[in-house]
Parts: sequence; structure tokens; C-alpha cells
Amino acid sequence: MKSSAGSPVGSNWRSYIPPARWLLEYRADWLPRDAVTGITLAAYAIPVSLAYAALAGLPPQAGVYGYLLGGLGYALLGSSRQLAIGPTSAISLMIAGTVGGMAEGDPQHYAQIASLTAFTVALFCVIAWVLRLSVLVKLISGSILVGFKAGAGLTIAMTQLPSLFAVAGGGHNFFERAVLLAENLSQTQYLALVVGVSAIVLLVLGERLLPGKPVALGVVALSIVVASVFALPARGLPTTGDIPAGLPQLAGPALRLRDVEGIVALAAGCLLLAYIESISAARTFAAKHAYSLDVRQEFLGLGAANLAAGLGHGYPVAGGLSQSAVNDRAGARTPLALVFASMTLALCLLFLTGLLENLPKAVLAAVVLTAVSGLIDFPALLRMWRVSPLDFYAAAVALGAVLLLGILQGILVAALASILMLLARASRPHVAFLGRIPGTSTYSDLARHPENEALPGVIAFRPEASVIYINADAVLEAVLRRLHAAGSSGVRLIVCDLSASPYLDLAGSRMLHDLYAELASRGIALRIVGARGRVRDLLRADGMSEKVGGLDRAVTLGSVLEADPIGPNRNGARP
Repeated sequence: MKSSAGSPVGSNWRSYIPPARWLLEYRADWLPRDAVTGITLAAYAIPVSLAYAALAGLPPQAGVYGYLLGGLGYALLGSSRQLAIGPTSAISLMIAGTVGGMAEGDPQHYAQIASLTAFTVALFCVIAWVLRLSVLVKLISGSILVGFKAGAGLTIAMTQLPSLFAVAGGGHNFFERAVLLAENLSQTQYLALVVGVSAIVLLVLGERLLPGKPVALGVVALSIVVASVFALPARGLPTTGDIPAGLPQLAGPALRLRDVEGIVALAAGCLLLAYIESISAARTFAAKHAYSLDVRQEFLGLGAANLAAGLGHGYPVAGGLSQSAVNDRAGARTPLALVFASMTLALCLLFLTGLLENLPKAVLAAVVLTAVSGLIDFPALLRMWRVSPLDFYAAAVALGAVLLLGILQGILVAALASILMLLARASRPHVAFLGRIPGTSTYSDLARHPENEALPGVIAFRPEASVIYINADAVLEAVLRRLHAAGSSGVRLIVCDLSASPYLDLAGSRMLHDLYAELASRGIALRIVGARGRVRDLLRADGMSEKVGGLDRAVTLGSVLEADPIGPNRNGARP
């Protein structure tokens, strides 16, 4: 098996068909647990999938198709044993916010574009698997994800509040929707509001008192009974209406990629979001159950899930933490639980869709609102503000981008913000100027430890990062500023300690050449200590070794100072 680093598991066909591995370890006593887990997951999936399909602007059955077929596809090629696949709130909102403009008001065209997006995500998954792009997920930091999730949670909540109040919604971003909602509150249907708020209360209490149980299904069933017994639809309560019975008809895409402008960007955004969300959840459960997760194989698992969803006229699916937590708490041992969940959903589509006709839309809004509440982690934002303002600013950029621009543009801005934050940190490395720890032959940063002894006539500096093209000039500028502040006439030696620089490129080497030339013009010597093997190799090949008196792994700052003809002796006293 492979580690989570993303390298190939092996060279034979079993490397790419995970069931060929876990089925060999399967035990007969796991089967009842996987079957019960599958039924429990289906009970959770029915109300959530109906709610997310409505959020995506698609017929309610499209969400069920995503769970039914996506789970089967992932069970075939996915490497996680607890990850549950289906529609997610963020992807549903991304579809709703993007496909509407592409479809130009045609519901059939809208559904076809959503289905084509799933096919395109599957294609991109294969391409990403071939190119080994699993490393790209690391470009988005955890801080960025906190901000993105909070923005997504607030945006999704704002899209559901009109259904909760049974008023007209609209708007292109969070703030427009909030203004329109405020303007329409006078038209609130209080019957729908009472039903929706009651559902929220029951869902919250149920999650706290009955963790891991299909509380949402119970609330949905109760709401249908109440709505039917008291004839609430006849009193104006909006409901889901008729849901077609039967299994999805499998078919290829009705549109071609070139027929839909913007489909590539939409599918790329869905893939990025789906992969990040799925990997985050899958890693959590792989660590909990002590097995290895193949992050590269996850591209094939997601690809198979989205291909299956597209064939069933669904829309893009992903692994989600909430549904995976349900799957895990119910006792899933293997992806066979997903197969049982799909079988249960198929039976529901065949025989039970008539029961959902009187399901209040306010209850579906309540299901979404409670589901996305966990995305909004304000304590984490406050902690970042206290501990690392730079991370807080990055999270705030992601949050603001989602609120202003929407989910698709927001995740792209979040990815860009992650890269810019990484570059910003790399371009401004800390350069430590060293002093001797009193009574020792050890040296550390004078700025952090003012009690350290200064080195008369010597400037010793240590870049605390790899020295590369993006930060080499910043290191040089820091050293020259220090030299200017010290007065070059009083400095006879500068020592560059590269022990904290695991990598150095040609730009870093050129910086050292420039520093040597500047120092030579002032009659100041330059020495280099602490360079690692590959760094020494590059500096020697670039002709730096001759200029600094050689590059020896055994040479230390202490030994250079000892060799200084007018430097301190071993006791730190001047001769």
C-alpha cells in the first residue's frame, strides 16, 4: 500500500483497483455492519440530497442520483474506506451561481450543463491523475480554507433564508441577497417560518442528543406527516411537489465542451473544491483507523464518482466531512457500505418517492442551514488574529472573495491568495544576525536574545530559509543595511551561516558573488559556513568556493572566529 505522499502503490493492476486489495482482507462478520451502515447513510442522504439539489437549482431527484451513482463509482476506485460521496453544499451553490447564466433560463439546458460539468470534472480527474497533480492541493493553506468555508457557509445560508421565510430571493452575491431578503421580509409566510424554525430546533437538538443517527430523515418524515394531516400545502405552504419515481436513465453528455462557454473554468473550480474537501475528510478517517490513503488514487475515485453521476443526469459530487462522519459513526469498515447505501436509495426511488410530495421547502432549507453551520468557524478566525495576523488576513481575503464574488470565483481567489501568501513569506525571510551566548561557544540571534555578546569587527548572519531567486535580494539588502549601520570601517569579516538554508539556487549563489564583490571593494573578507551538501556542490560549481577560502562541512562559525588573526580566543577575550 502507499503512503499519503501520493507515490504509486505498486506496479500491478491491484494498485489502481482498491477493492482488489480490501476485499482480500474482508471478513464475513463485517458484512452486517456495512449493510446497516449503508442503510443509515441512505437515510441521511435522502433529505440532504433533496436540499442540495434545490440549492443547485436542479430537480430534487438529481441530488439522490448523485449519492446513488457517485457512491458506486467511488467504491470502485476510491482509496478511503469511510469517505461518503454525494452532492455538497459548496458545489451545489457553485452550480447555482454559474450555470444559470450559461443556460439563459432554459431548465433543460440548465440540467444538461450541470451534467456536462460532472463529465468534465471526471475528465479533469484523469488528467490530474496522469500528471500527478495531487501536490496542488497543498497550495491552498489551512488558513485560506477557514476563510473560504466561512464565506461559503454564510453565502449558502443567505440563499436558504428566502425559503425559510417563503419570500422571493435573488441577487448575485451575499450582500445583494441580504438586501433583497430585508426588502421582502414584510411578505413573510409565517406558516413556513414556523415550520422551518421548528425543523431547525429539532435538527439541532437531535444532533446533540442522538449523534450519528439519521435525525434529518426523522425530521423530514415528521414534517411530511404534519403537512399531510393538516393540509398545509392547501394553506399556501411551499412543498417539493412531485418527484419522478424510478431509477436514473444512464446516458452520455447531451452537450459538447465547446458548446458551453465557461464550462472548463466551472469544472476546474468544482474539481479543486471537491478534491480539497474529499482529501481533508478522507485523511481524517484514514488517520483515525490507521491505514494509508492514496491521495493520487483519489483523483480516480472522484473521477469515477463524477462520471457515474454525469451518466445519471446528476451534477458534480465530492466527499464531504458530514456525510463521511455519519458513515464512520455508523460503523463503515469498507466502501461496501456505499454500495448498500446506493441499493437502499434505488429502492426508495422505485417505491417511496410519492411520500415526499408534501415535503415543505422550509424543512429542506432548515436541513441545509444546520448542515452548513459547521463551516463557519469564527473562533478559528479570532485565534488566527491573535496568533498570526498574516494568516488571518489571508483567511479574510478568502471570506470576502466568496461573499462578494461567489463560490467559484471565491475559490479561485482563495487559491491565488494562498500562492501569494506563500510567495510573500518566502520573499521576506528572517535574517538572523548572530552573537555569542555568554560563557559558551554557541551563537544565536541577537534580535531574539539581546543578552548575547556582540562579535567585534565581525558580522555573522544566518538566512532562515532557502536562498532562492524570490528572496536573494532581500537577504543581500538586509546584510548591507547591517553593514552600513555598523560602519564598514569597523568591520573586517562577514560570515554567512547557511545551516538554516536547505536549498540555494543560482540566484542565491549570484547574491553571494555580489556580496563578495561589495565586501572586497571595502577590504572586508567573506566566509561561508554550515552549507549543506547540495548547496556546497552548487557553490563550488559556480566558483564561489575559491572566493571564500573553501567550503568545508567541518568549518563552523566558532572555528572561523578562532582562525581570525585578531579575533577572540576560546575564552572570548581579545588578545
